[in-house]
Amino acid sequence: MLVIALTGGIGSGKTTVSDIFKSKNIPIIDTDIIARQIVERDKPAYEKVIKLFGVEILDKDKNINRAKLRQRIFSCEENRLQLEALLHPVIWQEVISQLESLNSAYCIVVVPLLSESSSAEKKLLFDRIATVDITPEMQIKRVKERDNIDEKTINNILNSQVSRQTRLNAADDIISNTGSVDQLNQEVHKLHLQYLELSK
Repeated sequence: MLVIALTGGIGSGKTTVSDIFKSKNIPIIDTDIIARQIVERDKPAYEKVIKLFGVEILDKDKNINRAKLRQRIFSCEENRLQLEALLHPVIWQEVISQLESLNSAYCIVVVPLLSESSSAEKKLLFDRIATVDITPEMQIKRVKERDNIDEKTINNILNSQVSRQTRLNAADDIISNTGSVDQLNQEVHKLHLQYLELSK
């Protein structure tokens, strides 16, 4: 089975692209979803994250408040690195487990921070890297509209991610998301056919 890493900066449209692949019956493993699941109450990393950042990151129902956590980790580099060191091994274990259960010509693993990751093992899992690309200006506009967060926090997030050029240099396939939905559908369909061919 061909394993494709789908990456891109915040607000680039990775979910939209992965949804198009999903509509073609291609299995999707999303590391963002896994990251959310493992910090839910009674899940492996819940207590560890609270131990690291304190009860201030909890909401009134004792769930981890993602907005508060995001503010903490993107206002301090050390906090972000600590959280990544804690979560990444658990996330990656789950990705491998899900991959082993699949039976498909190819699958998509959504990895937002692939280029930022220092672990060579992660990159070895992938046969190809597909990057969703948009301009930094579009990223800021989309994240503002989607997440309702201030520009300073968005810029902190963008500054913690590798440059657009670094991401493009690492890509085998580039999916431009600066045009219409139809254009995006066409691009993804073209890649879908290419991946089916490569998987033979």
